Amino acid sequence: MTELISRLALQFQPNIGGTTVKKLLQYYGSAEAIFAEKDPLRRFGRAVHFPKLTREAVAAAEAEANWMERHDIKLCFYTDPDFPWRLKACVDSPYLFYYKGDNIFSGQRMVAVVGTRAISPYGKDITRKIVSELAEYGACVVSGLASGVDTVAHEQALDSGLKTVAVMGCGLSTIYPDCNERLAARILEQGSALVSEFTFRTKPDRQNFPRRNRIIAGMADATVVMESATKGGSIITAYIAHSYNRDVLAVPGNILSPNHSGCHELIRKNVAALVTSGRDIAEVMGWDLQAPKAVQQELFVELSPDEQALTDLIGQHPDIGIDDLSAQVPQFTPSRLAALLLQLELKGVVRCNPGKTYKLSLSA
Repeated sequence: MTELISRLALQFQPNIGGTTVKKLLQYYGSAEAIFAEKDPLRRFGRAVHFPKLTREAVAAAEAEANWMERHDIKLCFYTDPDFPWRLKACVDSPYLFYYKGDNIFSGQRMVAVVGTRAISPYGKDITRKIVSELAEYGACVVSGLASGVDTVAHEQALDSGLKTVAVMGCGLSTIYPDCNERLAARILEQGSALVSEFTFRTKPDRQNFPRRNRIIAGMADATVVMESATKGGSIITAYIAHSYNRDVLAVPGNILSPNHSGCHELIRKNVAALVTSGRDIAEVMGWDLQAPKAVQQELFVELSPDEQALTDLIGQHPDIGIDDLSAQVPQFTPSRLAALLLQLELKGVVRCNPGKTYKLSLSA
């Protein structure tokens, strides 16, 4: 048995969900160690559902591994250092996903672009306009490879020289809709990625897409709804992003058009900020066109080792939220982290922005 087969076998466990698997991984450290447990009752002191390495689970895992090797598919696992940190901060994140292409999932600026499949000419125009304007900021565009807004967003990102991540509601054996097969190939050709948490042969069934939507929202700093009615996958994605304390943005449209009623409702309920350009998105996100000035704390400000470590981490991002910071420095308790951030603010090293995001102070 290898760690890869053990990881894949976790998917084929009845009555064991992702939350349980992630807790077990935090305790045991690896999938192999979970399956090596001989007496979970002794370990946990109560009867628990526990993964079992059955013959059926091993066979299914080996079949997945064979598909991965034949089709150049990679696995990103919860305990891997390159598992997307934004996604890892989400309580309902998957513990693994498959991908083809490049691991670009922890880019400096990640923006989800979503909207209706029944895209209007106006919807196409605004999606092309805003995504092309994001090129000025080097954002990576995350979307779902669906027809409509998703397709236009991926295409414009590639046309503008941006990276793009297509999160799919089926296994990587299927491109859905099939009219996007050429787009999927182009995504791979231009150094971007196709992603799925589903096993290789999973079909694009209706129930898969809400699960797909949480990955789109979880991978991004902000979710932009370009055009949407009041119900649909893009509105679900917006509310998921809102539940993650991520920024939600929406583009207004014709008040008489039902295709824009979802965007207007998000704005009216203060779930989403109104945006009409890439510049608007940059302002909401606090992105600066110019690179931040190097902060020479060691020359001007005396920092403790913990303060220096936290400053170095914040400096790796244009800005970073308190939840994401906490996820990346588990050695600090919430109260310790809050105290360190306050000290860094008082020393003028970091700045706290609205929404509890932190960035290096340009005046430092």
